[in-house]
Amino acid sequence: MDRLEKQPCPACGNKTLTLTEDLQEVPYFGKCYIFSMYCSSCKYNISDVESEEEKEPARYTIEIDSEKDMNIRVVKSSTGNVKIPQLRMSMEAGPNSIGFISNIEGVLEKFKDIIEEQRDTTEDDSVKKTAKNLLKKIWKIKMGDIKIKIIIEDPFGNSAIISEKAKIERLKK
Repeated sequence: MDRLEKQPCPACGNKTLTLTEDLQEVPYFGKCYIFSMYCSSCKYNISDVESEEEKEPARYTIEIDSEKDMNIRVVKSSTGNVKIPQLRMSMEAGPNSIGFISNIEGVLEKFKDIIEEQRDTTEDDSVKKTAKNLLKKIWKIKMGDIKIKIIIEDPFGNSAIISEKAKIERLKK
């Protein structure tokens, strides 16, 4: 693992940013570079995942229908879009998008964190009610009581859902 400490932070300017780069083998996906930046002063944090080898643009679709599906491995790069159509939610790629290696439960936790933040920072009662309902649905999904589809699209092929249940389609460049 390569590590650079005491770098200038792009957010606060303090020399408290740590940059790391690591090469890891992800079973059934290949070698990936994992990059991250973390500032101990302002808590600025960004990360990304990039495949060592060039991959084709792809869309992965999986139907989650049981509690054991929570363990399915997910690789999401900053160029990957994650969608849960039944919840009308998505994580879009872009300059503030982060990459990660996790599992389906971890992906749902990321959505849960976003919903909880919106619930806790709004004064709008309808937003709070919608958040409460979405949080209840996420809990039921984790228990295997609600079936959903999760879709990851990545024009650079750096994202994947690693499961025999996942349908893989090649995207046009």
